[in-house]
Amino acid sequence: MSTAPDYVAKKFAPQLRRTVEAALAARIAQEFPRIGGTRIVHLCAQMLLEVVDAYHYRLDTLHHGQVLWTAISRDSPPAPRQATTAAHLRPVVLDLATSEDIDALLDRQPAQERLRQRLVRLCQQAYEQGALLSNCDLALLLHASESRIAHVLAAHERTTQTAVPRRGTQQDVGTTLTHKRIICLLHYREGKEPNQIARETYHSIKAVDRYLERFARVRYCRRQGFDAAQTAMVLQCSQRLVHEYLAIDDELYPETGSPANPTEPLATTK
Repeated sequence: MSTAPDYVAKKFAPQLRRTVEAALAARIAQEFPRIGGTRIVHLCAQMLLEVVDAYHYRLDTLHHGQVLWTAISRDSPPAPRQATTAAHLRPVVLDLATSEDIDALLDRQPAQERLRQRLVRLCQQAYEQGALLSNCDLALLLHASESRIAHVLAAHERTTQTAVPRRGTQQDVGTTLTHKRIICLLHYREGKEPNQIARETYHSIKAVDRYLERFARVRYCRRQGFDAAQTAMVLQCSQRLVHEYLAIDDELYPETGSPANPTEPLATTK
């Protein structure tokens, strides 16, 4: 085996290290000399490149009417005292304007109906790409007020008995409340199981079980003669939340009251 130095490799091998990753690694090592050795430095550079690549879309991958939007990942639930800037982000491509939108305009559909269709579409597209839009996101995208968006989506959910996947319904952010009502109605009125409800409402089974359990506890306290303040103290929640579940109870059982077993769903209605 020859021990002669390989002058070709010595001259040209460094060309392989003239990459963006190498430049990032060198800058990291320079700015943070105590961060670790060569392996850690290159790992940090690779992680930075992964983030950059996730936000880099070629123009030929976007079509007319589409927009690139940065939303909060649906796998990043909020934590107590956590700022929104600490949440995991995910870039998504949304159909801001489609041929169906133009057809609806030409057919003279009411503005509120056209807005409803776009809101539902944008929320579903973001969810399918692993992210959740908030009412603020939708307000910026569609140049509409946040209150109007909340009103339109709430009316849609009440009418269709389905939850639109957005940050308020998925992660209990803000004052979105319709999903609690929908979940309880699907279980107690239609007799659906939590796993089926979770699929239909874009919730986890754990979240569905939590809402149903809280509803059952509020109804039990009501049957024991507790008022809203006493129920809130027993369950360690706000009176506002108790009133929301009491309103659902009134809707489910306006005349006959709650069943003997508060966890037993009603028979499926036709």
